[in-house]
Amino acid sequence: MPAIAEADDGFLYVIKFRGAGQGPRALIAELIGGEIARTLGFNVPELVFAMLDEAFGRTEGDEEIQDLLKFSVGLNLGLHYLSGSITYDPAVNSIDDHLASKIVWLDALLMNMDRTCRNTNMLIWHKELWLIDHGASLYFHHSWQNWEEQAEKPFTLIKDHVLLAHASELELVDKQFKALLSGERIKEIVSLIPDEWLEDTVFKSTEEHRNAYISFLERRINKSEIFVNEALNAREILI
Repeated sequence: MPAIAEADDGFLYVIKFRGAGQGPRALIAELIGGEIARTLGFNVPELVFAMLDEAFGRTEGDEEIQDLLKFSVGLNLGLHYLSGSITYDPAVNSIDDHLASKIVWLDALLMNMDRTCRNTNMLIWHKELWLIDHGASLYFHHSWQNWEEQAEKPFTLIKDHVLLAHASELELVDKQFKALLSGERIKEIVSLIPDEWLEDTVFKSTEEHRNAYISFLERRINKSEIFVNEALNAREILI
């Protein structure tokens, strides 16, 4: 249950709350996904850390929303609100095959199940395409079960991707994007995760938890041919 809120800098942000059902992991996926997308040259709304005061929403009449805000006191994540934007509609809007291939590659890397015809999570703003909402990515981290194996698995849900039919340049994009996502850049992105979002009993320390994200992403990028081939096969069946 995100909300549009005005921050103390006077700008509007879509706030993703740590007290929502999936907790801080959804915020981590949003942060990692958004910054990887930005590194690859996509238009992504500015991401900011939003500190929620305990007094915020105290007069809220809905008990469910009150509970959400109560459990979200502290550090949350905000995306700059793209005022006046419209949802990307594949029946109305069109993009070229190269851009489509880039987006499919990104979502296969991130295991993002939430870019389908039902919910494209893309906006048109000032005549440009913007990517939003990567919170459903990296779903393995809700349990961390067999995460080393998950890093090298194909992403079968890519078959439902809204742009798959147009992704004819995946192999070319694979070479381009692997060069951009160096190990150093991955470490820089993962280092942005606040320690308080990494308090997880699965790991002995926040450092171990952080290193697991780095290792997962590096493994997945190094073995990108696995998820690229899955997307190529799914596209062949589709078209």
